[in-house]
Amino acid sequence: MSIDGVSLVIPGRNCAATLRECLAAVVPMLSDFRLREIIFVDDGSTDDTPQVAREFPITYIRGEGRGAGAARNLGWRAARTPLVWFVDSDCVAEPDALSRLLPHLDDPKVAGVGGSYGIMTGHSLLACLIHEEIVQRHQSMGSRVNFLATFNVVYRRSALEEVGGFDERFLKGQDAELSWRVLEAGHELAFDIGSRVKHYHPVSWPAYLQTQSQQGYWRVWLYLKHRGHAAGDSYSGLTDHLQPPLAMLTLAALPLLLWPATWWLPAIMLLLLLVFQMPMTWKIVRRTRRPAYAGFAIMSVVRAFWRGAGMTAAVLMFLITGRRGGGSGSARSTGQVGKKADASRDQK
Repeated sequence: MSIDGVSLVIPGRNCAATLRECLAAVVPMLSDFRLREIIFVDDGSTDDTPQVAREFPITYIRGEGRGAGAARNLGWRAARTPLVWFVDSDCVAEPDALSRLLPHLDDPKVAGVGGSYGIMTGHSLLACLIHEEIVQRHQSMGSRVNFLATFNVVYRRSALEEVGGFDERFLKGQDAELSWRVLEAGHELAFDIGSRVKHYHPVSWPAYLQTQSQQGYWRVWLYLKHRGHAAGDSYSGLTDHLQPPLAMLTLAALPLLLWPATWWLPAIMLLLLLVFQMPMTWKIVRRTRRPAYAGFAIMSVVRAFWRGAGMTAAVLMFLITGRRGGGSGSARSTGQVGKKADASRDQK
């Protein structure tokens, strides 16, 4: 193992459409002495991903299709440096993305440091709404955080070894789960909004909502394992976490519309769900000066129902099986919404 330097690990599954641009952006960084190697872990692709990867001077590792956590573990364990940079295969790193992160690791207490997003799909209103929400949340994060996503993050290899790497049982949310274990081990996590990778945010409503259902499902198992984090973290707060359950209560209350004395209850619940969106919607519109981005309120309400559906499925599974902790045998085998999760998509 080198005494210094960085290894870049990129997990991906069926990512031929974005991998070429992803690798083209980071391969030139190999001329910088700090980036020593690029490792691409193919998590069981069935498209042209292997052919695209082999166009570049990188290390190619064939995974077993067991999810992003398993792919990342294969990558960092094969790395030859003390620092590991994780970037997703649907992200295109800006030239200074890595150099902005590394100074934070001069502090020996910092075990990991993450960055923010740019956007590759600015032609889509849906993608722009997703992106602007993430940027708004990132702008509210400080330099020390209790959550880091894995689309653009550097971890000390020693910290990964100490906590055992990613929990491969989770098909979603393993980035948050890793963050919490690193913090519990006594380390600190840093954040730099100036480090950016441009992301191919979803442009399709069905694909986006399916991912949100998956996120909801695995979040339940995540919070069953880490009970103290359900109220929020550096990225999202209690109000955000209350919205999916409120959406499900609204659905459950719909029969009350049939009685004159109770019709107003589901209406009030839906109105409250919409009111929850107003602060974020106002911040996005005010910052961007784009009135069309007021559509974020509707997008977020719809998303709450899909996340709630995923959470409901997980709660029912927990009640049936009695198992705890994300990705237990029962949770993994029955969480079909997560089984086809692309190894490059783990953001919140």
